[in-house]
Amino acid sequence: MKPIRVTALAALALTASSCSASAAGDAAAGEAKFRVCKVCHQIGDGARNFVGPQLNGVVGRKAGSVPGYNYSDANKNSGLTWDEATLAKYLMSPREVVPGTKMAFPGMSKEDDIADLIAYLKQFGPDGKKL
Repeated sequence: MKPIRVTALAALALTASSCSASAAGDAAAGEAKFRVCKVCHQIGDGARNFVGPQLNGVVGRKAGSVPGYNYSDANKNSGLTWDEATLAKYLMSPREVVPGTKMAFPGMSKEDDIADLIAYLKQFGPDGKKL
């Protein structure tokens, strides 16, 4: 009876670790997903505000705080900080999280794609260098 329990526990542990790895996201896959964002945003060394604000250091940053970008009042006054959970909700449905945002992007539907994109964004510090 013990071998069955050990096997069951091992399978459960393996499943849990694969789920947390999926939740963590894949930065390389996220770079490919960022192609959609590049229409409006820049990231990395030399990134500038464009149609949307540059995204260096976005994870952990207060919403509406990039100098020189003309945010909507809704974004500036949202009181949000772009932690991973808030970004995930926003990337799924920007207008639902920040009603009145001027971001035209309708959102991403797949949680894995969002996790990958956030993993990619997390690589860049405020100076645009990879952490």
